Amino acid sequence: MVVTCGEMKEIEEAAFVRGIQASELMNQAGLGIAEVIQQFHPEPGVLGLYLGKGNNAGDALVAAKHLFHRGWRVWARLGFAIGELKELPRKHWFELAELVPEIESENAICSAGLPLVLLDGLVGIGAEGSLKGSLSALATEMNAQRKQSHARVFAMDIPSGLNGDSGEIDGVCVEADVTVTIGHVKRGLLADGAVNQVGRIAVVPLSALAANTTPSPIEALIASGLRNHLTRRPFDFHKGMAGRVGLIAGSVGFTGAAALAALGALRGGAGLVKLFVKKDAYPMIASQAAPEAMVTVIKDYREVLEYPLDSLAVGPGLGFECEEEIMDLLARAKVPMVIDADALTMLARSKSNPLAVSQAPRLLTPHPGEMARLAAGHRRFVGLDRRTLAESYSALHPDCALLLKGARTVIAQTGKPTCFNTTGTPGMASGGMGDVLTGVCAALIAQGIGVHSAACIGAWTSGRAAELALSTGHCSEESLLATDVATHLGAAFNALKMGSY
Repeated sequence: MVVTCGEMKEIEEAAFVRGIQASELMNQAGLGIAEVIQQFHPEPGVLGLYLGKGNNAGDALVAAKHLFHRGWRVWARLGFAIGELKELPRKHWFELAELVPEIESENAICSAGLPLVLLDGLVGIGAEGSLKGSLSALATEMNAQRKQSHARVFAMDIPSGLNGDSGEIDGVCVEADVTVTIGHVKRGLLADGAVNQVGRIAVVPLSALAANTTPSPIEALIASGLRNHLTRRPFDFHKGMAGRVGLIAGSVGFTGAAALAALGALRGGAGLVKLFVKKDAYPMIASQAAPEAMVTVIKDYREVLEYPLDSLAVGPGLGFECEEEIMDLLARAKVPMVIDADALTMLARSKSNPLAVSQAPRLLTPHPGEMARLAAGHRRFVGLDRRTLAESYSALHPDCALLLKGARTVIAQTGKPTCFNTTGTPGMASGGMGDVLTGVCAALIAQGIGVHSAACIGAWTSGRAAELALSTGHCSEESLLATDVATHLGAAFNALKMGSY
């Protein structure tokens, strides 16, 4: 669920009325926060606590206790005197006082050559207005440490200084790499302008904070909800049952896109993957493609209509020499299709509208530039935020889903909740990532998953695969490649099935 801060407080109050103790919620929340930190940092490091005086500080202290016993070194920076802490955080402070030194000055901070993680426990969703005094100073200090020491910042519930409902910032705001939100995602975390403060979103679901409400029109993608869309394979499963994916991708000079899309489809679970290419591009694409993919030469892309396929993906590295063939194919293909890259540009400038007459669901996967081209000429799209833009465009084509790429990928389709992806890393800002995603989505669709759900799973697993590539220590944000993401897709699917954060 996505809730306002007021709705979250009502959910908490209802839990207290049922007899749930605040201390119990704090213990569960703190444990979940510790687990999220350990998911991103499997090996112990140094944990710096930045504490206000509210229950947010208590959650941080509980998390610190769990991590300390798992081998982490812990220190704390306090915004107030110990006596000003609320009852529960003060209790947890005294339990840890002999184990967690209080650092009096930023100059005393030392990570001893270990990964440095900073935990934002300054204020929670109950705070109003801008950060002031010592809280503002500590938030500024955290941001400086993140920049200068490459510390990784984890915020709890919301980054301190961010409006949890609107995502607006008034003054200083903590810049988090990961925001660990408790119970439900707060609406402000999904605002376009809050991305750099919120970072990656991880949800710690607490059963005591479950809410019986009507389905939300917007959702944040989490593993526990997505994994239900993946079906278990029977023991006699064979490649013909895993789906046949056709890829129309690649051209002279852009052969890598075809190979990456094929790799994504293979790693996404497709039983058979066939690349359809023109003769001039065949030698290079055939030499680059994974051996498990078949590469077939065709004279006209419309010949693909004669092949028995379960899904099609069109566009990566395709070029623009055969625009008429592609537009005709988009209209006539009777199987679900992923439309990406150059095919999207063709669609944007086409005088016809093949989506209006398409005979099966379509998934469009534009990046912001491609989305701008699709929206050009439509006054109704001017000045819209990403969510509204995705919803408005998909409303023109009810059988189509739209995956709008970005740091917070948005998936929209008429009649479905608009979904925001939570996974990913800035390391994905390099070529080929979208090609892999196209292949993954096509594979999921070929296995019988609807275009909206396939987009959601494809976005989540691709982002998680990137995170897993970084967590091995062999990749950095600077060095991450699309092939690294493809390599870690198996681990990402396993993480999805296990309900990873």
